[in-house]
This record gives sequence, structure tokens and C-alpha cells, in this order.
Amino acid sequence: MLTMTDKAVRAIRDLMVGEYLPHRAGLRIAVKPGEAGALEFSLASDAWSGDQVIEKEDVRVFIDPDAVTLLDDKTLDAESDAHGRPVFRLTPSC
Repeated sequence: MLTMTDKAVRAIRDLMVGEYLPHRAGLRIAVKPGEAGALEFSLASDAWSGDQVIEKEDVRVFIDPDAVTLLDDKTLDAESDAHGRPVFRLTPSC
């Protein structure tokens, strides 16, 4: 199962500030259509049907069913780029 670092939790929380999203909103990770093994990240108002939901503190991540096996043994981490925007990274879980 995907795990999240504290940095990832803070980054997702920061992304949602001022976005007028419902309380149940979160970050959604899905397989990018037409690009084998590529993932796309987006904010979503709620989980889609069939999504796996990962929660840590007050943050939720929704994983598209097609991406579950790709993320099963991964940890979601984040850092800021030169402009202060979050950059997410997936690393093997320990």
C-alpha cells in the first residue's frame, strides 16, 4: 500500500489551500492515458468509483484502480521547486 511522508502531507495540504474544495477532497493519482507506466497527479473533490483511498492526518490520496499495483510498494514524498511549487516523488517503501 502507498505510504506518505510528512512532507507529502504538507505539500498536498498546501495545494488545497484556496481551491474551494470540499472537505473530502484530495490528491488523485492515475495512470496517464497512452503513456505506459506514467502517472498523473490532480486535485479531486472526492474519490472516484473504485479508487483506493489513503489517509494520513487530514490528507487524502485517491489512487485509480489501474495505478494501485504500480504504487503498492511506494512512498509518496515531496519537496519544493525553485518557485515554491511542490514536486512529488515516488520512492520504494522501506
